Amino acid sequence: MVATYFPGRGTLFEQTYLEGKAEGKAEGKAEGTVESIFRVLHKRGVPLTPDDRERITTCTDLDTLTEWFDRSLTAASAAELFTES
Repeated sequence: MVATYFPGRGTLFEQTYLEGKAEGKAEGKAEGTVESIFRVLHKRGVPLTPDDRERITTCTDLDTLTEWFDRSLTAASAAELFTES
């Protein structure tokens, strides 16, 4: 548990605030990973269809996005990016 000096410490309001803050951080990490995937694929000249872009953009699972980022470093196509190991 993180110690805070939030007014109303230990209340449901504080818990909701902290959960929202953590959720925001996770969303920010996901958005950053999505941008990184697009950047790597663009720099490597790997084309993406609108459906590929939609699939990447709408993914909210950070583990999946991290796996796709790792694959983007070597994938020759979007199909390779999404292929399960």
